[in-house]
Amino acid sequence: MVRGKTEMKRIENATSRQVTFSKRRNGLLKKAFELSVLCDVEVALAVFSPRGRLYEFSSATSLQKSIDRYKAYTKDNNVNNKTVQPDIQQVKADTVSLAKKLEALEVSKLKILGENLGGCSAEELNCLEVNIEKSLRTIRGKKTQVLEQQIANLKEKERMLLKDNEDLRGKQRDLEASLVVPALNCVTPLQPRGQLAPEQEPVPSDEDVETELYIGLPGVRCSNRRSGQAK
Repeated sequence: MVRGKTEMKRIENATSRQVTFSKRRNGLLKKAFELSVLCDVEVALAVFSPRGRLYEFSSATSLQKSIDRYKAYTKDNNVNNKTVQPDIQQVKADTVSLAKKLEALEVSKLKILGENLGGCSAEELNCLEVNIEKSLRTIRGKKTQVLEQQIANLKEKERMLLKDNEDLRGKQRDLEASLVVPALNCVTPLQPRGQLAPEQEPVPSDEDVETELYIGLPGVRCSNRRSGQAK
């Protein structure tokens, strides 16, 4: 016998409605039990009859334990939702505020560059001029400070280079002095100009010997030096 499809609507006949309730209630409790065993999940089921009678099933030790767990879960979930919701609203508000600030900064930048000045009043232009002059003074002061620092660094570098140069000159003088002393010990001392060394002095010859000749009367003596010939 083919079972027909049951139409999903309230059964008007009270007896048929009661029979259907009893059958489907038992089937529902059985399915809940099978689901908890097969899938190892916590299942809680509560059914009230038309007369107010309670039929319950719980895979935990008691239905109340499952109900308490459900309440704790829904409470935490509601708290998290309430916390996230204001955060989202705050983020949106901050985003709108930042967008307005960026727009104002963009307009201010264009005015500083001398653009989009058509809607500015004389007071706004004067204020803009004062701000620009103040910025220029600050920039020039910073520029002067940077240049002075660079000059000081260059002077310090120059001083260090001069010191290194002086040290190198001192080392060069010490090196030259150390090379001159051994050289002097190996060189023969120079004789004065026109003076011969002792070993080079000429030996007197016979022609250069001074002789005495006696010419004339006794008692008169004349000396005469001859060099190879008597006079």
